[in-house]
Amino acid sequence: MALRRKKKQITRDPSRKLITSIAPKSPISEQYRTVRTNIQFSSIDKEIRVIMVTSSGPGEGKSTTAANLAVTFAQLGKKVLLVDADLRKPTVHHTFGVTNLFGFTTVLTKQRTLENTINETEEQDLYVLTSGPIPPNPAELLSSKSMEQFIEEAKREFDYVIFDTPPLLAVADPQILANQCDGTVLVVYSEKTEIELAKKAKELLESTQSKLLGVVLNHKEVQKSDYYYYYGAYGSK
Repeated sequence: MALRRKKKQITRDPSRKLITSIAPKSPISEQYRTVRTNIQFSSIDKEIRVIMVTSSGPGEGKSTTAANLAVTFAQLGKKVLLVDADLRKPTVHHTFGVTNLFGFTTVLTKQRTLENTINETEEQDLYVLTSGPIPPNPAELLSSKSMEQFIEEAKREFDYVIFDTPPLLAVADPQILANQCDGTVLVVYSEKTEIELAKKAKELLESTQSKLLGVVLNHKEVQKSDYYYYYGAYGSK
């Protein structure tokens, strides 16, 4: 599949800076690389290539985590596709400064091909597929035969496919998608995410066919530092 750069037509949101791209040597970027390494070694018998990133509720940093993880995998020289599978409140097009006229939903409904819809980014080897128009039936789209075909095609063309999904406790979409992914990363916000909600999210993920790769503790302030570290707490049981 020949990949062509598409012109960026909107401005990247400055509040959604990709720290792993603009400051790859920062302590935060190093923590993202640690999470990446933990994902790579999380399974001995099965290669983890299709990854879902979610959270228990909104505003916990799942989209930021998904985007920065995608950057770190691309920095290894791997061909990476970041898919905005949040078909209710998409944000990837803001993060990367691209239009959202076409995207994931137009590919699933066979209106456009994956090749003609993905966007190349400023990060080498990283491509993004925005959500596309918000559909009236997100859950039906994600559980369709077209979704299975999409994943198979994406795996043929990319080394890693990372899905940014809605919060797990808000809608059924993440559970549906988790069944089609090799593994899931759960993001929690330090001192904000309620413990009981995080446990409930973990239980829902464990009921799916997807492997729970672990939990990322987001926005954990470290004393005597101006940075916030992002930790990967793997081995969640």
